[in-house]
Amino acid sequence: MSRPVDALDSAFPVAASIALDLIRRPEVSAQWSRPSALPHLSVGALACHLGRQAVRAAELLPSPADLPTLESADSHYERAAWVTDGTPDADAVAAGPDEADAARGPADLHARSADALNAVNDLLSRGAALDVVPIPWQGWSLRRADFLLTRQLEIVVHSDDLAVSVGVPTPEFPAEVFDPVRDLLVRLAVRRRGQSALIGALSRSERAGDISAF
Repeated sequence: MSRPVDALDSAFPVAASIALDLIRRPEVSAQWSRPSALPHLSVGALACHLGRQAVRAAELLPSPADLPTLESADSHYERAAWVTDGTPDADAVAAGPDEADAARGPADLHARSADALNAVNDLLSRGAALDVVPIPWQGWSLRRADFLLTRQLEIVVHSDDLAVSVGVPTPEFPAEVFDPVRDLLVRLAVRRRGQSALIGALSRSERAGDISAF
């Protein structure tokens, strides 16, 4: 049986490949244990969080979903508790998986991320990625395109975080990767801040305010 094909099936591996190139940069390994641009998170932990997006995709794309399916990626972020919980404290970050993964070192991350990217490419190319993907830690599922968009947003945002953390240029993503993420962030920002806040920030520097989507 043929499966639906979405543009993100081809865009996501491109995003993950760009993230892998950034993770492999020597500046990341050299500053592995130093603080990143994100509160309480080391450079190594941030790199592991970035690499985990491909790992998650490799794990979940072939997994049958038995959870309710949300209508959009927007709904995923509107319902996720972390969006409104604010910045996690130091104890919560230390207890999370990122620092534990970072303790295994850069080489382990490089291998794990490369294997995951290969697996994702294989799943998508041979039609083994399912149309609905479970998000077990949230308690719901997403259509494959929406799931890939959420992982793609994570990659674009955290690639910038990691690049800033180690003092290298933020990777430039092609339009097929960047544009859907940009549009999602704008929708989320409007929902959270309102149209006026977004218009003012983008068109009137004298009254620009906070338009963060999260």
